[in-house]
Parts: sequence; structure tokens; C-alpha cells
Amino acid sequence: MSVSLPSAAQPAAPSSPVSGPAGAASPRPRRLRGPSWLDLRLIGGVLLVLVSVLVGARVVSAADQSVSVWVAATDLSAGTTLRAEDVQAMPVRLFDSSSAYLQSTADLTGQVLDRPVRAGELLPASALREQSDRVSVALPVASTAVPLDLHRGQLVDVYATGEAPGGGAVQTRLVLAAAPVQAVDGGSQGTLSASSGMRQVVVSVSSADAGQLLAAIAGRDLAIAILDDLTEPADRQVPTRPAGVPAPSTTPTTPTTAAPTT
Repeated sequence: MSVSLPSAAQPAAPSSPVSGPAGAASPRPRRLRGPSWLDLRLIGGVLLVLVSVLVGARVVSAADQSVSVWVAATDLSAGTTLRAEDVQAMPVRLFDSSSAYLQSTADLTGQVLDRPVRAGELLPASALREQSDRVSVALPVASTAVPLDLHRGQLVDVYATGEAPGGGAVQTRLVLAAAPVQAVDGGSQGTLSASSGMRQVVVSVSSADAGQLLAAIAGRDLAIAILDDLTEPADRQVPTRPAGVPAPSTTPTTPTTAAPTT
């Protein structure tokens, strides 16, 4: 039985390009080109991003126009003579009201408060008053007669205990009312307290009242009372004379003439 082997396949002839209806050849496909740096759309997008960044930075910078002003570091009463440690600088945004507060470039050392301020409160420009005729007086007070929480910036009343004028009974009377404390020396570990059991309380008084105060406390034991409010009460006045001493009579007396002796 004879088997016929298939003959080797003949190479296919190249096909001719497909012709259109009219026999024309189809157009060649266009090759995609890579993006060019000169593409107007790319340049426009980059410029738009840059403009957005610049405008955003300008808006943020304009919104953060803060100024540095003085803030009270602790509670301070009216009449307190300011020191460097009494205030601290703080940046805040005040917009149109920045001129109403004391900026940190102002030197407040030695200035006197005209109103009380609380810790953390911005110091307004109206809180300072003109330098008045006041002096600081140091009061020696026994440690047991000074409250433990006494500190600078508080208002205190000062009481003196001693014999009444003329050798009367021992009395305790108010000798100084609502005085601002300027300093407190001789704490529990201070040299003054350790050696003598005394503390030195420095208060501010009018120079006209300093002599009367020193005369009132001479030879007497003093005691300190802290006022709860930082505002000086309007009705607090130091008695003009010790308790128990009658007011001088305003009725004129007629001098008497002794009868001549014979």
C-alpha cells in the first residue's frame, strides 16, 4: 500500500495591501510622540500651581500679623511698682486694637500700676499712672504674724499692738490700710527669719503718711492681714487716732483767772 507524503508548504506570497473601494491604499497609523517641554498646556499648568502657592502664602502671612505685648506674670494690685519679673512677653493678634496695649518693646521697670491686673492679663496702656510722691517703707513683722501666702503685688492691712498713749491698756489698732506689697524678705529659709524670727515686709505709702506710719509702729508689734480683693476698698481709712482716745473738743473754752490771794 503506498502512502503519499505531503509536500513541503510553499511560502505564502506577500499579500498585497488592502485596497479601498476605489482601489486606494489605507493610510499608515500615526506614531504617538512624547510630551515636549514646549507644550503650552504643560506650561500653563505649572504657572497656575505657582500662582496658587504664592497667593496662599500671602494670605497666611497676612493673617498671622501678631505683635508681642506685655502680660502680667502674677496677680498685681494697684500701686505696685513694676519689676522685670512681673511681666512676660507674649505674641498675640490684636488687629486694630494693638495700640491699646503695652508692647514688649516698652520698658516698664519702675512704672506704677493704676489698676489691678490678674496673671495672664494683657497690660493695657491705661493701666499705668504717672509717678506719684510715694515711698517704700520696710516693716519688721514677726514671722508668726505674717500669712504664709503673702507675696509681692497683694494689698495688706497693717495692725500695731502696744500700749495706748498715756500708758493705758494694750491696744491693737489699724495703722495702714490697703497698702500694696512691694517686697517680702526673710522667708522660712531666709537669713533674717532664721536669726531673729522676723520678716521684712516692704509696702508703698504716700510720702506725707510715711512719718505718721513710722511713729504709729514705733515700739509696737505688727501683724499683717491680706485683702482678698486686689482693688483698694473705697471706704477703708486709717483711724486718725488710737481707739479709746476721745476726739479733741471743738468748743472754745474760756480761760479762768485765779483769784488774787491776800
